[in-house]
Amino acid sequence: MIYIVPESPTNSETETHKSEFMSKIYRRFDALEAVRKAEETLTAINGSEKAFNITEIFGENCLSMDTLKERLPGSVWKTLKKTIRDNEPLNIDVADAVAVVMKEWASEKGASHFTHWFQPLTGATAEKHDSFITPNQGGGAMTQFSGSDLMRGEPDASSFPSGGLRPTFEARGYTAWDPTSPAFIIENGNGSTLCIPTVFASWKGESLDFKTPLLRSTEALNKEAVRALKIFGEDEVKWVNSTGGYEQEYFLIDQEFFYRRPDLMTSGRTLFGAKPPKGQELDDHYFGSIPDRILSFMYEAEKELYRLGVPVKTRHNEVAPSQFEIAPVFEKANVAADHQQLTMVTLKRVARKFGLVCLLHEKPFAGLNGSGKHANWSMSTNKGANLLEPGESPHENMQFLFFFAATLKAVHKHQGLLRASIASAGNDHRLGANEAPPAIISAYVGEQLEDIVDQIKKGGATSSKEGGLLGLGIPVLPTIPKHAGDRNRTSPFAFTGNKFEFRAVGSEQTVSFPTTILNTIAAEAIGEMSDLLEAEIQSNGNLESALKSVLKKTFDEIDAILFNGDGYSDEWQVEAKKRGLLNLKSTLDALPYMMDEKTISVFEKYSVLSERELESRLEIYLEQYFIRLNIEAETTEDIVRTMIVPAAIRYLNEILALNDRGKGSGLDVSSTSTLATQVNSVLSELVAAVETLGKVNADLGGDTIPEKAKHLALVVLPEMNKVREIADKLEKLVADDYWPLPSYRDMLFVK
Repeated sequence: MIYIVPESPTNSETETHKSEFMSKIYRRFDALEAVRKAEETLTAINGSEKAFNITEIFGENCLSMDTLKERLPGSVWKTLKKTIRDNEPLNIDVADAVAVVMKEWASEKGASHFTHWFQPLTGATAEKHDSFITPNQGGGAMTQFSGSDLMRGEPDASSFPSGGLRPTFEARGYTAWDPTSPAFIIENGNGSTLCIPTVFASWKGESLDFKTPLLRSTEALNKEAVRALKIFGEDEVKWVNSTGGYEQEYFLIDQEFFYRRPDLMTSGRTLFGAKPPKGQELDDHYFGSIPDRILSFMYEAEKELYRLGVPVKTRHNEVAPSQFEIAPVFEKANVAADHQQLTMVTLKRVARKFGLVCLLHEKPFAGLNGSGKHANWSMSTNKGANLLEPGESPHENMQFLFFFAATLKAVHKHQGLLRASIASAGNDHRLGANEAPPAIISAYVGEQLEDIVDQIKKGGATSSKEGGLLGLGIPVLPTIPKHAGDRNRTSPFAFTGNKFEFRAVGSEQTVSFPTTILNTIAAEAIGEMSDLLEAEIQSNGNLESALKSVLKKTFDEIDAILFNGDGYSDEWQVEAKKRGLLNLKSTLDALPYMMDEKTISVFEKYSVLSERELESRLEIYLEQYFIRLNIEAETTEDIVRTMIVPAAIRYLNEILALNDRGKGSGLDVSSTSTLATQVNSVLSELVAAVETLGKVNADLGGDTIPEKAKHLALVVLPEMNKVREIADKLEKLVADDYWPLPSYRDMLFVK
């Protein structure tokens, strides 16, 4: 098949003019123009922005405990503090007093509206704004905000995903104030809004959000951990909370390129793109000097986050070109999860001010590192003690070893559920590749703790490996303490000094659900080990010997989950299978474990999620998986038919016209004939492939969501990949000024 436009004029001048005209008119973007616009934007912003002092602005748009203490009556403050810190019930009188303070504080910040800010099962945040204004009898208006306004809202719940928990016509849903997470102000050039973190539930009380089960799981962990600590004689501990520090990887590209890429706009990732001559092979971007434009964006984003009370700590270039990372310090997991959502929103919003777009998809660019969101998780007491702090002599720290072993026990028992917690269409592209942990859930504990575990299994730990000092061989350099174990970036669940790092969480995902699971399964494991410990103590009356027995049983039981080697290696795949570990390579493999008997049992035991609520989430995740892949398939077909094929035909026509003129001039046109044949051949392949894609995508594969998801994964996705492979081959043949999509080279290196 040959693609030629109607017969061309023979006049050479007309042909030349037409060729030049076609090249110019069909050029869809200009990288140099993008650079010029970026420079102008940066100059304008840098000229208007002022340096800031972190300590002066930190938390100024966040209603802190200090502000509440300062403004509330003493008795009210004491009661509220017990609610926030000791989980005591909240009464309406306290809510009324807090509402007055909250409205006054927000009004001083210029807020005219308030909203109950919640996290529906979309994975994003949601809000409905209401004005403080209430008409009075005199025809005027007054500002009003009561305790009932603060405590409860009623957004329409009809269009949020519920997974069958309620029919669409049952529109009523309730939001309820979460006093443990501080209210904050979101500013706009034309005003400000008071945002109140809340949970979201159906009118029957079923959870329709991510915050409700997170708070329930926190209470479950608190109950079991406090009980365990009492066995160790820690009677003054009133509560234990999980803590989180959630790193965020992301890409930044010029918005000029983003809006020229329908695939990025609809699916968040590039569905086409030939490999550029230079990618990340030189590792020159990683921790490199941050470009001025990007650094200016980071300053502005961090400024906004500081004002919201988000404790941002770290920023740096990541491995892939145009990839970066931001990381906070530890907080209570519930607050940290809220702050993580704010971080994603802020990164996206501030990027636009600099003519950039922030990409949070797990794999926006094929062949380059994807983006994750490492979830650092631990447990702390109201006394400030980190229960996963090994201390100087971990082998003697029996309390640490107990909670350390309980966490590993939880991971071993619920590896399928943990894998399901980070399953998504986006993360499927990332897990198991060279920049992300494998789909096999294992735990890395380091050389020092591995040695202690081995000692315990053999009868008792008597020593801890010392780290010593790191000699650098240069007298003027300071002596650096050497850790007793290295880090392992190939492990999905690694102990990193005083916490576990769940590295498999995807960059676009909410951290609330993985944290909910960690809290819940850890609570179960702590409870089971406490039962064993109490039984052993009752048997022999000695805590130390009883604990040694329990630890030995536990480490013998979970031995298969411990792996300190290379998680990327083929040998590990074989070894993991021998150990009986799950290797759930795709979302469809992993999600069924959400309804595993062990899963249902542990969630119902601690009233975190009912079986019906779990089932609803499985249905929602399958539906989201199906919809995302369907959007990608339709976008792929649309781009090929309306952009790539027409561009290739225009280019082929120009080659053929040149070929004809060359023949008329007596020139050797064998080279242009060869090029025309190559372009036409690949173009024919592409048209045939997209026809096949269109047919298989039109066939939904069944009537149920699981059937549709399976069809998309097993039939449609492979055809999408074939179309991409051919299109990327064509991109290497078609002239750059004809190709309708910004290239990887432009998107990744124009900053």
